Amino acid sequence: MDTPITVFDHGQALAFTFADMMRYHGPGSPGGVAHAFKVLERALPLLATEAPPERREITIRTAFGGPGARDGFELVTRAVTENRYLVDPALARLERGRALERFVFELSYRERTVTLLVREGYVTDEFIGLARTQDRSEAEETRLTALKREMAARVTSVPATDVYDVAHCL
Repeated sequence: MDTPITVFDHGQALAFTFADMMRYHGPGSPGGVAHAFKVLERALPLLATEAPPERREITIRTAFGGPGARDGFELVTRAVTENRYLVDPALARLERGRALERFVFELSYRERTVTLLVREGYVTDEFIGLARTQDRSEAEETRLTALKREMAARVTSVPATDVYDVAHCL
């Protein structure tokens, strides 16, 4: 996780680490932050093959509505503030099962688009079950917090190519 995500902003290079994303988001959803980091790590070299992309030209659509991912994308791309970030439930891949169905990310830059799907083993059924439970008990909240940290550690411990498959790249 030492290699930062680099983008340009009006021609000036900006580099963001996972730690930067965590400081911006806070401790609430480290798993979502980790997914945003790996999505950007995987997608940006496919979208901008010659040099890092201009951050304000990246568009993101996803079926995943988690606040950690949203904040990670916002820090690097400013897509939320500038209305280039959309949570679109229609992107969900229901055939992938409850744990994976919403971890679909479509990023566009200029004339290119890439769609990424999380691989099995990075999001657990237990996490999804607890995350979608209304009125969690104190014990459930504690367990969910632990699962978020575990997922972040799992996702950040390997290269982005191990976490995300490219479903589409044009």
